[in-house]
Amino acid sequence: MNYKPTTLAARAGEHAKETPSRPLVEPIYQNTVFAFDDLDHMEEVFSEQTPSNGGIYYRFNTPNHLTLEGALAALEKTEDAVCAASGMAAIAAAFQAVLGQGDHLIADQQAYGGTYTLLTQELPRWGIEVTLLDITDLEAVERAITPRTRLIHLESLTNPLMTTVNLPALIEMAHAKGVLVSVDNTFATPALFRPAEHGADLVSHSLSKYLSGHSNALGGALAGRKDLISQARMRLIRQGATLSAFDAWITLQGLKTLGLRMRAHTQNAQAVADVLSNHPRVAAVYHPGLSDHPQFDLAGDLFPDGFGGMLSFELRGDLNAFIRRLHGKIPLAPSLADVNTTLSYPWTTSHRSLDEKRKLELGIRPTLLRLSVGIEDIEDILNDLEDALNL
Repeated sequence: MNYKPTTLAARAGEHAKETPSRPLVEPIYQNTVFAFDDLDHMEEVFSEQTPSNGGIYYRFNTPNHLTLEGALAALEKTEDAVCAASGMAAIAAAFQAVLGQGDHLIADQQAYGGTYTLLTQELPRWGIEVTLLDITDLEAVERAITPRTRLIHLESLTNPLMTTVNLPALIEMAHAKGVLVSVDNTFATPALFRPAEHGADLVSHSLSKYLSGHSNALGGALAGRKDLISQARMRLIRQGATLSAFDAWITLQGLKTLGLRMRAHTQNAQAVADVLSNHPRVAAVYHPGLSDHPQFDLAGDLFPDGFGGMLSFELRGDLNAFIRRLHGKIPLAPSLADVNTTLSYPWTTSHRSLDEKRKLELGIRPTLLRLSVGIEDIEDILNDLEDALNL
């Protein structure tokens, strides 16, 4: 066809190239829409008679989304998974997949501050009743269940105090009463703990943390039963809360080293916890690998491969002086799970939305610091901390 220059320019590169070899790393599918052969082909894909392989529309999915979702479902050992624009979007989608107006949700009062705000400020606006309690008290959880209770939500390791629960017993009790269980597994990751193996119905993650691992991707994920993931996916698509192809792609690159990184994070965090627990300037350390942790024995049973890279500690003396002495070595940053060690201040970051009285009730004190221990050489991490502590 003898097309004119304007047409040739507009249609340049619109046909995929087939090559005798294949890329070792999946390319980024940055295009926002895919084309179909005819109406029959389009209907087959939209009605899922024919697998789309990610070829519909950017908000629905791309090959990058499907590759990452398949990897996450395999890691968490669930039937399906869906990616979201953030960890909070994934948790919200989990709630929307299960709950409707008039339903009741039970959640751990130790939930991450963003989740706490969602539970206390947004869910009531949706007509959902929320009960917050100490999830480690299984008798209290059982007493709180009503005929309208549909879901229990908790974290496998809480942020920032690192508590855990007898998850198998909790799930058995919940399922006996017809209640589903949702677990935020961000701190542990499937490299160390897989809630679905204990019967959890939904498992959420902030992809921005350990799964991507390098503070360069924003996203969330939800894994679980296929019927529940289908409901969550529909909500995410309708609300425009799906992940970008680039964030899916870069998360998958980080995911490849998850096992190696989590072993290093785990070993380093345990070593730091041991040292800090014996330092005169440290009033308390919160880490499941310490014998004074309230769930020490339980955590050892549930997490035989360790607890990841997170811990918190309370400092005696001037926090700002300690933080300033770490400047250029261990940054103060309102996130976690980078390969570099970082420090955070829950009082004004992760739990900023809670009032002072509630923070104190939950054990979030102005003296509390959260440490995300990286994969650097442990001697260097310890030296940096000890230099800052020894004022």
